[in-house]
Amino acid sequence: MRLKSLVFLVVLLVTVSACSKKQPPVARPTPPPPAAAPSDTTATRPPAPPEPAPEPIVVPEDPSLASDDLSARTVDEINRESPFQPVFFRLDSDEIDAAGQAALQQNADILRRYPSWTITIEGHCDERGTPEYNLALGERRALSARDYLVALGVESSRVKTVSYGNEFPFDPARTEEAYALNRRAHFVVTAK
Repeated sequence: MRLKSLVFLVVLLVTVSACSKKQPPVARPTPPPPAAAPSDTTATRPPAPPEPAPEPIVVPEDPSLASDDLSARTVDEINRESPFQPVFFRLDSDEIDAAGQAALQQNADILRRYPSWTITIEGHCDERGTPEYNLALGERRALSARDYLVALGVESSRVKTVSYGNEFPFDPARTEEAYALNRRAHFVVTAK
């Protein structure tokens, strides 16, 4: 039994000595920063507030520019006073002459100024010819105008075409002057 008591005592001593921990060293407090000299008054004053920002100069809008800006108008208002020039064609032709090229150049300039606009080019004919022939000729006229605009740098995705043949004449009279007005490519803003 003695042996058991001795073993128990050794185990107890080993356990107690293992559980005793060393005390961590005590940290000494750091000394405070040196006090400022009494003659140094800038260290005790708070910084000055920033200078206020100058008021922006408001320039009134030029009324002549506002009336020229079509982006504020609705699609119906734009089409009512269309900024686009129609392109007129000779009898049974879809070729664009010099006057038509000048009109298409102006129309391309407008489309560059308003890059969000989408237009539809309507192809029209006079009343001479069969309805089928006039629809086909109106389509060729609209496509000729579209192709010319695309060649001038207008994105093709912004230009749609449709043919009305002789369905919507500018002038319903049956004269050569009226027929010349009806053979046209007409430009309509469909989205902005």
